[in-house]
Amino acid sequence: MRQHGMVRVATSTPKTRTADIDYNVEGILAEAERAHDAGVDLVVYPELCVSSYAIDDLHLQSALLDAAEAGIARIVAASADIDPVLLIGAPLRHNGRVYNCAAVIAGGRLLGVAPKSFLPNYREYYEKRWFAHGREIKGLEITVAGQTVPFGVDLIFAASNLSEFKLHVEICEDYWAPTPPSTQGALAGATVLANLSASNITIGKSDERHLLARAQSSRAVAAYLYCASGHGESTTDLAWDGQGMIYELGDLLAESERFSLNAELCIADVDCERILAERARMQTFNDAAEAAGRPEDSFRTVAFDFAPSEGDRGLVRPIRRFPFVPNRQHKLDEDCYEAFNVQVDGLMRRLEATHAKSMVIGISGGLDSTHALIVAAKCCDRLGLPRSFIRGYTMPGFATSDHTKSNAWKLMKALGITAEEIDIRPAATRMLEDMDHPFADGEPVHDVTFENVQAGLRTDYLFRLAGHHSGFVIGTGDLSELALGWCTYGVGDQMSHYAVNSGVPKTLIQYLIRWAVSTEQFDPQTDEVLLSILDTEISPELVPPGEGGEIQSTESIIGPYELNDFFLHHTIRWGQRPSKIAFLAWHAWKDTQAGLWPAEFPDAKKNEYELATIREWLEKFIKRFFAFSQFKRSAIPNGPKVSAGGALSPRGDWRAPSDAVADVWLKELRAKTPKL
Repeated sequence: MRQHGMVRVATSTPKTRTADIDYNVEGILAEAERAHDAGVDLVVYPELCVSSYAIDDLHLQSALLDAAEAGIARIVAASADIDPVLLIGAPLRHNGRVYNCAAVIAGGRLLGVAPKSFLPNYREYYEKRWFAHGREIKGLEITVAGQTVPFGVDLIFAASNLSEFKLHVEICEDYWAPTPPSTQGALAGATVLANLSASNITIGKSDERHLLARAQSSRAVAAYLYCASGHGESTTDLAWDGQGMIYELGDLLAESERFSLNAELCIADVDCERILAERARMQTFNDAAEAAGRPEDSFRTVAFDFAPSEGDRGLVRPIRRFPFVPNRQHKLDEDCYEAFNVQVDGLMRRLEATHAKSMVIGISGGLDSTHALIVAAKCCDRLGLPRSFIRGYTMPGFATSDHTKSNAWKLMKALGITAEEIDIRPAATRMLEDMDHPFADGEPVHDVTFENVQAGLRTDYLFRLAGHHSGFVIGTGDLSELALGWCTYGVGDQMSHYAVNSGVPKTLIQYLIRWAVSTEQFDPQTDEVLLSILDTEISPELVPPGEGGEIQSTESIIGPYELNDFFLHHTIRWGQRPSKIAFLAWHAWKDTQAGLWPAEFPDAKKNEYELATIREWLEKFIKRFFAFSQFKRSAIPNGPKVSAGGALSPRGDWRAPSDAVADVWLKELRAKTPKL
């Protein structure tokens, strides 16, 4: 994980007792040892965890302040024998003032101290009674237990042996402020933002914390770690839940158990490399840094060495097997509704703009044409048009099976569209004869020309039919096929008048069809056909079955779509190097029992893959995506972007030369991915 720019972070709610510094230090160190054993690089503790938070005027007692400083000294000494960086909350004195501070400790050193910027002094809070704010403290030093170290809100803590990791620290109320200090920290280069918090619990406050942490990690293009005080704080007038959470770019990676009597250690691996890649891609981030006066020029950097990484520590991080597929269980229907209706709304607008008298679509009985057809049907319903407005054509060729042809007819009838059949075999035979192709003489030559004659004829018929019926052709090809170049260029399935599926990968199409059935978007007769189509082997049906009856299988040629869509997402959305994509794919797919599957995903379709298999298909993906397919993508028709994961329109997400080579990516994959 370190080789891929990742840092293992944790929030810790240790066992504490109100104002009992020795007890609290013991609890802090016990959690530090546990984090060390778990291979953690950074641990964030609650605000004022050394002294306790809810001790009111005891914060101004000299004996307690002396003991807190001595407690920090104990933790610093103990840190020499443990790996993680520790962020410890404590009240510390400087120039006759008491500050609510975060002490940053690693490798037997106190690296620096960050004071709290914003002190709440409303409702149940009275911090200005005890503490001085640190908003203007910059460029100063503080002496703690005999060590003089940097002190201020202008500190970035950077690992000299992991360049992607840079840390900024703020405290509780700071991220409730309209201008959180961590924003400046991120603009100064910090990839990980940490918050030591006390934050008593009230009804709904957990949601508010999630809102703020999610928003800050997204807006600041960073990881955000939040750790609140738990059981052990004073309950004189307040209560505490010990909430810890880790966000990255708006995604929740991990969350602790709340209201636990036991110490909590919430662990996740944060991808600092992904954060930096997103900042490079998102020019607004750089513009904001410039507009803020380039904070990186004024912040101080405190360097330290991470503990050496010994061996493979695995990966503690949720990885979506299907990154294009909605995965929020509580928002599942809403997410699928949005994805489906992006397509429907785009098609509605195009229909209004063209004043067409019909929509023409080829229906094969496969996934893509099925999904395009139900989108078109819903478009008619929304616009108040009869579904007969859709003209569907099934066009059997030399390898069309009775099963898919039957499903095509059943689906067209169930949806009530205008349905017709055109047998393309006579025209295809004539074309092959005119070309003097061996197949025309009875030879079983099923080459690319043989396949493309059929694919091209189908599209040719559709365009002429659209002209004949004053309509336009609905494209059925999907995002996965565009990525792999698995489409016939020009007069073929690469071309249409409007490509409703061009922003939807194969895995999402499968899921949306299941969603349409489960939410009863159509009638039971339609649902029955949709389920039958979902269970059909994915095939272009351009080559007749072999002697053993085996049909042409798309995935046996180009690889499993579930892997290809995984590769595609991490390539176009995050720009990740191939070895890292292989690393993530292996952790996502190596064990069917580990990790989460999309809701209601069929058990029979849950697959797992070895690293060697992933490496093999990834190499083929790289060749097709970078060195072969771009000329097809550079000339694709209009179609709506559906997923934040990206699209391949040359007018939108993806611009690339058609004559590039794949050598850079292949070399990196082969050099850095084991052949296990």
